[in-house]
Amino acid sequence: MERSGSGRGGGRGRGRGRGGGRGRRSPSTPPVVVGKEQCGCVRGSEEKNRPQNSSPDSHSDSDSVGIGVAKLKICDDVDKPSPPPPAAAAVGEGVFDICPRKQPGTVVLKPSLLVKNRERRRSSNSSSLLLRPGMVLLRGYLSLSDQKKIVERCRELGVGVGGFYQPGYGEGVEMHLKMMCLGKNWDPHTSQYGEQRPFDGAKPPLIPPEFHTLVSNALRDSNALFPHDPLPSISPDICIVNFYSQTGRLGLHQDKDESKDSLRRGLPVVSFSIGYSAQFLYGDHRDPDKAQKLQLESGDVLIFGGPSRNVFHGVTAIDTTTAPNLLQHINLRPGRLNLTFRQY
Repeated sequence: MERSGSGRGGGRGRGRGRGGGRGRRSPSTPPVVVGKEQCGCVRGSEEKNRPQNSSPDSHSDSDSVGIGVAKLKICDDVDKPSPPPPAAAAVGEGVFDICPRKQPGTVVLKPSLLVKNRERRRSSNSSSLLLRPGMVLLRGYLSLSDQKKIVERCRELGVGVGGFYQPGYGEGVEMHLKMMCLGKNWDPHTSQYGEQRPFDGAKPPLIPPEFHTLVSNALRDSNALFPHDPLPSISPDICIVNFYSQTGRLGLHQDKDESKDSLRRGLPVVSFSIGYSAQFLYGDHRDPDKAQKLQLESGDVLIFGGPSRNVFHGVTAIDTTTAPNLLQHINLRPGRLNLTFRQY
């Protein structure tokens, strides 16, 4: 779903971005891996490492929809710094850590009572919506525990070989996000999938088994809720992981670089949202004025397939007033982490 891109924002190209730009193809200057927090579209490639701090979420494991996930080590102690990232093999000025170590003197503000009560109400009133045929929103589907595990696993993979980097189209044009591919690599220059990243030869990490379980459960529960509008199951072999900073965005685009068979069968895209809320647009046209708006919040799962498989969609803004308590527990950078799963 959300990939990176210019005009599309931090997930595909051709006037879009990829979480996951695809679309506009540019000259061949390769993207570079950078460690700077900036996820905005800028000219030039002068990015330097700039670790940032994070903020806050809270939901209980009982909010989960019965998902069995392997136990993972999580950084849920806000006073304990994250361990230093392993050396990355990708070329560039440094790695991008979505869960950086806290700096000396960092003050973590506790969420207000208003925020706590709002999240409590939301977790107890989780709902699901059939947005249009083939497009389902599972509100608050991922529990706090699920989200912690996802973030920690993405952090572990993101600082290693084939991890997060700053995608771009050459000529100094960069996308509005950091991107990491799992399973297969998606190349913004060619809008094609491959077995390794062209600019550094790194192979994408495998999709963790627990992510497969979450995707399978989400599709099963979606079809149970809307039996008259069922979606086919998938065995995802692609996951685009995008991290949007507070200024990140993604222009309207279609996810249509998968195989002809996958598109013909309407195999769904499954998207996880974690962190700050995002203003999400979707519709039948690339024109934002004709698109419908939706707020995607931390823990939401969005699924689109069948007759909505080629829906235009994008992210116009990250809402910096919606930092969930989750960010306080896991030291995630201020921003939004988005994972989109699909089957090639």
